[in-house]
Amino acid sequence: MNDKAHQINKEVINTDGNQGKAELVVPGMGSNHCAGLVKTSIERLPGITTIETNIANHQVHVTFEPSKSSLESIRLAVENAGYDIASSQLLSANNIKKVTLTVPGMGSNHCAGLVRTSIERLSGISAIETNIANHQVVVSYDPQRLDSQTLKETVEKAGYDVVSVESLASNSHKVAEAAEEQYLDQAWNNLWFAAIPTTLIMLLMIPEMFWQPIPGYLAIVAVLAFPVVFFKGGRSTHRSAWRSLKNRTANMDVLISLGSLPPYLIGLIGFVYPMTSFIEMASTIMTFHMLGRYLETRAKGKASQAIKKLIKLGAKTAIVLRNNNEVEVPVEELLIGDVMVIKPGGKVPTDGEIIDGHSHLDESIATGESVPVEKGPGDTVLGATMNKEGLLKVKATKIGADTFLSQVIKLVEQAQGSKVPIQELADRVTATFVPAVIGISLLSFLSWVIFADTLRPVLEWGGSFLPWVDPSLTPLIAAILASVAVMVIACPCALGLATPTAIMVGSGMGAERGVLIRSGEAIQTLKDIKVVVLDKTGTITAGKPSLTDVIPAAGFTEEELLVATAAVEGGSEHPLAQAIVQGAKVRGLTIPKLEDFQSITARGVEGVVNGRLVHVGSRRLLNEQGVDLGDLDGTLKSLEVQGKTAMLVAIDKKAAGVVAVADTIKEDSKSAIKAMHDLNIHVVMVTGDNERTAQFVAEQVGIDEVLANVLPEGKVDSVKKLQAKYGDSVAMVGDGINDAPALKQANVGIAIGAGADVAIEAADVTLVQGQLTKLVEAILLSKATFRKIVENLFWAWFYNLAAIPVAALGLLHPMIGVIAMTVSSLSVIGNSILLKRAKITVE
Repeated sequence: MNDKAHQINKEVINTDGNQGKAELVVPGMGSNHCAGLVKTSIERLPGITTIETNIANHQVHVTFEPSKSSLESIRLAVENAGYDIASSQLLSANNIKKVTLTVPGMGSNHCAGLVRTSIERLSGISAIETNIANHQVVVSYDPQRLDSQTLKETVEKAGYDVVSVESLASNSHKVAEAAEEQYLDQAWNNLWFAAIPTTLIMLLMIPEMFWQPIPGYLAIVAVLAFPVVFFKGGRSTHRSAWRSLKNRTANMDVLISLGSLPPYLIGLIGFVYPMTSFIEMASTIMTFHMLGRYLETRAKGKASQAIKKLIKLGAKTAIVLRNNNEVEVPVEELLIGDVMVIKPGGKVPTDGEIIDGHSHLDESIATGESVPVEKGPGDTVLGATMNKEGLLKVKATKIGADTFLSQVIKLVEQAQGSKVPIQELADRVTATFVPAVIGISLLSFLSWVIFADTLRPVLEWGGSFLPWVDPSLTPLIAAILASVAVMVIACPCALGLATPTAIMVGSGMGAERGVLIRSGEAIQTLKDIKVVVLDKTGTITAGKPSLTDVIPAAGFTEEELLVATAAVEGGSEHPLAQAIVQGAKVRGLTIPKLEDFQSITARGVEGVVNGRLVHVGSRRLLNEQGVDLGDLDGTLKSLEVQGKTAMLVAIDKKAAGVVAVADTIKEDSKSAIKAMHDLNIHVVMVTGDNERTAQFVAEQVGIDEVLANVLPEGKVDSVKKLQAKYGDSVAMVGDGINDAPALKQANVGIAIGAGADVAIEAADVTLVQGQLTKLVEAILLSKATFRKIVENLFWAWFYNLAAIPVAALGLLHPMIGVIAMTVSSLSVIGNSILLKRAKITVE
């Protein structure tokens, strides 16, 4: 048995090939400075392949060689860097599912053994971990041979109740969120524990300093300050500092520890030798450090709300049809192919396809668009969207990590955990920040001891307008105050928070608006884009044909022509025919019954409608039927010049008119391209269509440059040529599989969300709704986010560069310094949160 608070039985290292994957939740890792120290510590271990830190959800993901390192060694490395770990786990291989069962009655190793023995009898079990401290059993199993319901029933048969069953994916987020809440509660408790004695010290210090000496003052203050400096928050700060120093990765706690311990210990000299007391300063520094920790944790939580909101959007349960009965199951239990029953007002549990029913769905969580969308059989629906009125039956097509919501959460996490190029310099400097500050503090101490007479005029000058500066201080006291002030005024946290807090807020804003930014690098690059390359089909245009023109010949009405055409085309499955039928329905026309339908190869179709013979097709078809086209031939040519597909119609062998179909331009394309021009962006359209059709579309929306007759494989070359001409500032927007290589080649690849998964995977930015105005919003969001990053870095650097010399010269009291340090971090977070006020909507 080990001496830990809990006992874990049968740990297994799941590997992916020869790689192990570990996930740790580190609540105290609140800035990039902290993340850098954690990363540095882990990098020293043998066999480490990759390390990814994400301060938004306090997670560290490590890929390692199991023969050289282990989860325990990674845990130890993080703890040695000075950070506590809320949870750690080995991630399962792709073909293994992992669930956590909460078993309240499992309170001893004997109980855990019984539970484990029962589960081991099942086939498909690969690992079992029992934890009696939190009454949980983590089981890794083959989902092809077993399901979590069977696991639950097995534990219950062993005599124990199971109150919850959670998948690894959902549990990971819950653990991170619970750890953050626990860390915030702990920070609040530490603050109160420190604040009460420190307040009493302040109340005693005022009369002691100004009018009435208090008997036994030093002893009272020493007793009151002792728990503040050495218990609870103080103890954890010193422990973290000691670990960090031993690990050669100095963190922020080192500065606080050195700023509070020496003053307290020096203050005790007052019991044997009359001197100024520093104990009040030690207590105040630690208390304001606790205040800063609490406020910073709380404020940063507001900056990283996006993922929490997204996680809460998902449905918890689903009603599915099993043996023709409606059964309510946890969402984690859904299988591909399950038929879900979604009642009015209910959430869609997972991505699927409607097989029965009609309704309007609120898809605002995915698209940012508040207007509900009409859906019917054959339409796809997204998990977490809201069914407004109809009863729907939906076949599940994606579950778990493959769903749209899971992918959005993954993309936002990637963005929040990523770095922008501008941050690299800040990271390099902050890596040596704490050692440098300790060096400056030591130099300041020595300078005041050795050159006190030379530096005293500075105190005399400061004392003339700063009430806390005392020019009469002895060299030793001045040296102590200056060196402590340097340590507590320095703020690596402000530098470490400057970039990630802005990215947290910016990526969250994007997700709420249907703009998913994958990386920090894309945020920095997108703001400087000079050229946007647009694929035509599916990007500028809707990507599917629509009815555009109904032109009747003399003697026929528009309604008569369209009804006859739609009735005949209703017998065809061709997309162009279906576009005509849909166009008639949209216009509210009733389509009559069709008789004697016949498809005439390469010419068109014919049929009888209301007793009249109708032909729809090419010139050749009507010529073969002996129909005189008259003026319709000129009408046909003018429509074809516009890039439209036009069909001639004859009723009872008389020319009745022309019906045209085309891939229509999206409503927002023109306004989006105008907005890009306002941003001085050169807009290029690339298409496989002929020059004439391409130019017609370009003129309608205001495209600057057209690249026509471009084959799919030629799009990459087109992007390369534009990069050679305009530099590394070319963005490409596309929606199809054939766009993926060009999206990768572009400096920023932007996928239309309604397009192919492979295009989305290749892109840096995804526009969920498929509107080009969202691209402009992404560019404006990029500019606003980067502006905040620059502001944050400037003020963080300005603060440190200005404050440290002032403190070193003895013009800043340590108590004021520690307050200023807290304000510095909070101002950076607050400035990032102000990003939410940025106006990025395109009218």
